[in-house]
Amino acid sequence: MPIIVNLDVMLARRKMTLSALSETVGITLANLSILKSGRAKAVRFSTLAAICQALDCQPAEILEHRPDPRDLRAADE
Repeated sequence: MPIIVNLDVMLARRKMTLSALSETVGITLANLSILKSGRAKAVRFSTLAAICQALDCQPAEILEHRPDPRDLRAADE
């Protein structure tokens, strides 16, 4: 998937555990784990905003778009 979730990087930078983020934001640990692992199919803007507020960061520091090179080659053909 071309969307990379860097939640683990931001947690490490802020020296915060996933459990602490869960308590601060009010999102279940299970849902944050799904997001952190990149298995989430969607994320609500309100959830993203709460995470960004708790981690004092911007959405682009958590979500990254990295196109799959195979998709770029197929578009050129």
